[in-house]
Amino acid sequence: MPSTRSHATVLAALGLASVGLLSAVAPAASASAAAAVQPQSLSQAQSQSQAHGVRYGYVPISPAAHGSGIGPLASSSPWGGYAATGSGFTSITGSWTEPAVTCNSRNNLFAPWVGIDGYGSQTVEQTGVETSCSSGRPVYRAWYEMYPAQPVYLSNPVSVGDSFTGTVTTTAGSGSYRLTLVDNTKGWSYTTTQRLRGANVSAEAIIESPTQSYPSFNAVTFTGITVNGNTFSAYRPIALASGQYVPTALNGGTFSLIPG
Repeated sequence: MPSTRSHATVLAALGLASVGLLSAVAPAASASAAAAVQPQSLSQAQSQSQAHGVRYGYVPISPAAHGSGIGPLASSSPWGGYAATGSGFTSITGSWTEPAVTCNSRNNLFAPWVGIDGYGSQTVEQTGVETSCSSGRPVYRAWYEMYPAQPVYLSNPVSVGDSFTGTVTTTAGSGSYRLTLVDNTKGWSYTTTQRLRGANVSAEAIIESPTQSYPSFNAVTFTGITVNGNTFSAYRPIALASGQYVPTALNGGTFSLIPG
């Protein structure tokens, strides 16, 4: 998708710093299924569609500035959803279904994702599915990202209504992250192991619009979210609103983002 603003310009306009995302833990994909899936580099993805020009992984606000974390933040946050903060986060997993969207502008861009880091740190380890309106209609692409590196897009088919499970795991101090994305509807999965000096200080289930321009949709619902093998709500994660979307109350490992 073409960007009307550079990365630095977006950050300056939002008054934000760059950061990395969190890890998610999901059931391991089979070796045979993973082998059938090949990633696209950013340059390959751009040669087949419009250039992206933006990355995911903007930190919404520092934990110190947020305080107690009671209630959603103002809608100026690039992230919407819930973020657990602290230390020692080594896994996150969560599922969602890709919603039907209405493109209101070619600048509309957003993605649900799960990951580790990015809230109070300078890296993000994440995987999710992007919806871009740069062509005038919704185009869905699966991806992973080791922020601040660019996202890597997968060539696997993605359709509205597909159910996904994302997982990010790491071993404390190893600098090695395993990212898995499973399309439960179509039956494909992709797993990659990447290295990054992450801080492991947050874990999130998020929707994000790097362009701060969301398409219209009724809801994105995350289910089955666990962190370090525990129910997400056990970490009392911070609620975040973004654009016109606000999170519902977290019930164990389930919540929705709906128009506010």
